[in-house]
Amino acid sequence: MSLMGVFDIAGSGMSAQSIRLNTVASNLANVNTVSSSVDRTYKARHPVFQAVFASEMGDGMKQSQLDSGRGVQVLGVLEDQAEPRPQYQPDHPLADENGYIYLPDINAVEEMADMISASRSFQTNVDVMDAAKQMMQRVLTLGQ
Repeated sequence: MSLMGVFDIAGSGMSAQSIRLNTVASNLANVNTVSSSVDRTYKARHPVFQAVFASEMGDGMKQSQLDSGRGVQVLGVLEDQAEPRPQYQPDHPLADENGYIYLPDINAVEEMADMISASRSFQTNVDVMDAAKQMMQRVLTLGQ
């Protein structure tokens, strides 16, 4: 693998982690969102990642290179299927006829941990790009 491939791999990782950070931010922003019915309650979203291998890219490579990773792709963003949490508040303006409001089943602590993990993964990919850039610069100075 050339050093240019490192930039592609790290870039795909940064893109994936950016999507992950956006979904976590959306989940955290809606953790206390109230609705009047189960159907209208916010559902947490989670991205699904998949590794991309060189064999899937169809390049004319040797067998040893075909099994190497070429990055990550986001297959999609799935909605959580957890049931909303009903809460009895008959005085609330959005309460249904039985006096219940509905909150999304989102654990803010888990979302914060996911945000920290995504942030660190993003930073690791930035560090990989920086290391590759420094190696390329050192190669250019070898002839001096």
